[in-house]
Amino acid sequence: MADRAALLDDLAAEGDALDAVVAELEDTAWLAPTPAEGWTVAFQIAHLHWTDQQALLAATDPEAFAAALAAAGDALATHVDDAAREGAATGPEQLVERWRAGRAALSEALAAVPDGARIPWFGPPMAAASMATARLMETWAHGMDVTDALGLPPTVSARLRHVAHLGIRTRDFAFAQHGLTPPAEPFRVELTAPDGSLWTWGPEDADQRVTGPALDFCLRVTRRRHRADLALEATGPDADRWLDLAQAFAGPPGQERPPAGGAA
Repeated sequence: MADRAALLDDLAAEGDALDAVVAELEDTAWLAPTPAEGWTVAFQIAHLHWTDQQALLAATDPEAFAAALAAAGDALATHVDDAAREGAATGPEQLVERWRAGRAALSEALAAVPDGARIPWFGPPMAAASMATARLMETWAHGMDVTDALGLPPTVSARLRHVAHLGIRTRDFAFAQHGLTPPAEPFRVELTAPDGSLWTWGPEDADQRVTGPALDFCLRVTRRRHRADLALEATGPDADRWLDLAQAFAGPPGQERPPAGGAA
């Protein structure tokens, strides 16, 4: 539980960091377009609130979540967009208040999930700690869309380790999303943390390797930047392919962000 408590503290801190960006925005700034086509800043926050609410439902009433997921069926993507649109229409002040309350309720619910219990989700069921990591990842990723829209620097902290870890844990999922058989052997991943230290995963003698800045890796696995714009290096054909496919989130990979130079 100590590890989960620390993770929930990091989840709260990530939400607070984005909250600080949007809390005092003028109404017109909420209408600023973000890199996600058709999504404004308000849409991004409304989406985070809606997804937090879905996670809360999954953690507290799995049967109700499963029923809602089944009811959405093949129209899930449209349902997600519609929910963001509806939430964005409530007005900035009310939206922020709802988002804050939802974050707090979700954190409390995840703290209460019994050890070993699995929470249903849009992808595979997961433990409470994994759900907290997924919510942190999505908060950071949508926060990137917001800061991009506002011309602000990204939020960079030691919490990126959670995002990177999730990106690594979802390696096989990313291959499967594209109908490919995941590589059998583990990869070595070495990332330079924001403080200059080295974060590592996998065996030191692995043939397949990925190295580079942790921020760049997180931008890639959340698909917030084109690979051509990132200082990531892959050794081995499988690792190279992974950087093309990597995604740390459930569902389809979505449209690739164009490279900054305009050419792939």
